[in-house]
Amino acid sequence: MILSGDIGGTKSRLALFEPRGDFLSPVVVKSFLSQAYGSLNELVEELLAEHRVPVCCAAFGIAGPIVDGRSKLTNLGWDVDSREVAALLNLERVGLLNDLEATAYGTLRLQDTEKVTLQAGSRQENRPIAVIAAGTGLGEGALMWDGTRYRSIPSEGGHTDFGPRNELEIELLRFLLRKYRRVSYERIVCGPGLLNLYEFFRTRADYAEPDWLRERMSLGDRAASISEAALAGSDQACVNALDMFVSLYGAEAGNLALKILATGGVFVGGGIAPKILEKIRQGAFMASFVQKGRYQALLERVPVQVVTNEKTALLGAAHFALILREL
Repeated sequence: MILSGDIGGTKSRLALFEPRGDFLSPVVVKSFLSQAYGSLNELVEELLAEHRVPVCCAAFGIAGPIVDGRSKLTNLGWDVDSREVAALLNLERVGLLNDLEATAYGTLRLQDTEKVTLQAGSRQENRPIAVIAAGTGLGEGALMWDGTRYRSIPSEGGHTDFGPRNELEIELLRFLLRKYRRVSYERIVCGPGLLNLYEFFRTRADYAEPDWLRERMSLGDRAASISEAALAGSDQACVNALDMFVSLYGAEAGNLALKILATGGVFVGGGIAPKILEKIRQGAFMASFVQKGRYQALLERVPVQVVTNEKTALLGAAHFALILREL
């Protein structure tokens, strides 16, 4: 079995995959509340105590930077050392990679039913592939062909400077600069970013925030409440916020595609896109993606797909584990 993990500050998941030809089939997937454990080793020990199977290789996607096979999870306090995990599993080595790198590798293993096409385009074999994923933050990455296989390239592109495209977005930038010293795309294109957009449009609205919306937002996920109200068309500030969110998400996906010349395709991952797929498919995302002046024709040929498999990072970590085993 292949052991893989998707390790985050709030929730972590481990999986056991069985190789079946060109496919990796998940046999076991277990979720953990990260704060209830003291280390990654504790999660691994619990899983393998429940499922006593031999592990041939392992890799873990980590929500944090990896340096010399080690990572410290900022929001969790865990120190993860690949050598310690390898010793626990009686393996020569174990892979650690950034969670967005794992997601990127996972896109190589997706089946057609796990992707929704926004633009068919014309995929060029062995050319760069872009991966962008809005969730709690905005992750960006790439897959580059090395002559034998694709290799995942980490990036912090979500933290690049926000570039407004029109007068309304210039007004948004001024609004956010009163709140932050610097405005990046991650301040807008992610869950907390949707809240920023809502606050912007709420200040421009000619009516007060509805009581029902305020109550709903106080009881749960505020960004999810905004999205739900927008999709239902029940509050105009929410509608405007989600419309701009989708437009700017598409714009930044197009920026990433240009930066790496992603003629191999663009994958839109993360937890948000599948939840607002109805809105994304209405056209604003792709309109912003291709509106790049002289390069519009090029971007109109780039395949763009939304990832709907929530286990993509686990799948990618398993893919990376197999790469390490072959080296």
